[in-house]
Amino acid sequence: MTEEEPRLSARETIERLAPALSTGMRVRAVTALLAGLSGAVFVVALWSSEPGPLPGRTHLAFTLLTVFCLAWAGYGGWLLRNRVPLFAAEQVIAAWIALAASTSVTTLMTIVAVQRGTGPGLVLATGALFVAAASVLAVRAHARRAALLRRVRDLTGRKEEA
Repeated sequence: MTEEEPRLSARETIERLAPALSTGMRVRAVTALLAGLSGAVFVVALWSSEPGPLPGRTHLAFTLLTVFCLAWAGYGGWLLRNRVPLFAAEQVIAAWIALAASTSVTTLMTIVAVQRGTGPGLVLATGALFVAAASVLAVRAHARRAALLRRVRDLTGRKEEA
């Protein structure tokens, strides 16, 4: 900055930040969108091509998998549509999708293991790892969002909408 350039206020500095998603974020958004859509198409195709009637828990499993795939596709589409930094809200949403998916899949797989009589130990151990990882991501995402919102509040002197 030179002597003749006026000094920008905190608000002007924030407003001048790049309003577009970074290349990395766009790649992640497109990946989430395509993976979610292709996963949903695959699961629905597999589900609809079953030759005979399926048990209720199998319908529930196919439904959950389809919902999670569509949730990731929706998340990717939402990121691409907004195209602006969201103070880490996208990280919080992704962490909650991952936590909901890992918890419900672990629960469903535990129920299946108990009904089959194979014992839920291995399923619970594996599921606990995924739930723990998703929980850590959720806590980190919330902490990052809170830090960014505090920073915005400090720079602008006003409370930012959540």
